[in-house]
Amino acid sequence: MTDGETGKVFRLAYVPGVTPAKWVNVWTERLPDVPITLVSAPAAEVVALLRDGGADAGFVRLPVERDGLSVIPLYVETTVVVVPKDHAVAAADEVTTADLADDEVFHPLDDTIEWTARPGLPAFTHPATTADAIQLVASGAGLLLVPQSLARLHHRRDLTYRPVTDAPQSQVALAWPTDATTDLVEDFIGIVRGRTVNSSRGRNTAAAPRAEKPAQRQAQKPAQNGSGRRAVRSNRRGRGHRPR
Repeated sequence: MTDGETGKVFRLAYVPGVTPAKWVNVWTERLPDVPITLVSAPAAEVVALLRDGGADAGFVRLPVERDGLSVIPLYVETTVVVVPKDHAVAAADEVTTADLADDEVFHPLDDTIEWTARPGLPAFTHPATTADAIQLVASGAGLLLVPQSLARLHHRRDLTYRPVTDAPQSQVALAWPTDATTDLVEDFIGIVRGRTVNSSRGRNTAAAPRAEKPAQRQAQKPAQNGSGRRAVRSNRRGRGHRPR
């Protein structure tokens, strides 16, 4: 860590359903002198939070307006339908959108799924939030389709959920303002991408034992890692293009 980073805090935003604990744990092990602060934000507000400087990086749900942002897609979530436990859907292992054609389906204003054609019958209201929609499902007023992590987040004993095999899916990504790609942001990118502490893009490579001399490096061909990609040298000035 450089003297200029001492005393800094890394602010990480995340949307509902994303659990950043595993990455935070790695951060605290590798950079114990830089506290990490978690900032919870609604999916519709996290991009504005990043642009306004309210967080250094954040987990978002795609699609987002990418102007001025660098974005790394991470994983795709299964879409599920949340139903009362006594609903007919609960008897199946999985369903299709056609199976929901006769049911009223809620589409809350904070819906994170991009629909080309919304399934089911239009419900009598558009709840403001997913949490409000869950309450309505529990009352028997209709069904709700959400990413699986949101179904788990809003778990209730009287509700269950089943995968919807042909529904659009929600993708989670890491995003940050391109013009604010600091060393700490680079550190977090490395953690999210699974780089080891001594990897070529890591911040601690300068402390790696038995560093090669320049003449030795010139005499050797670039090594290849297990994936068949050429390894990048550990010189910080040779990072190459940052992900966008």
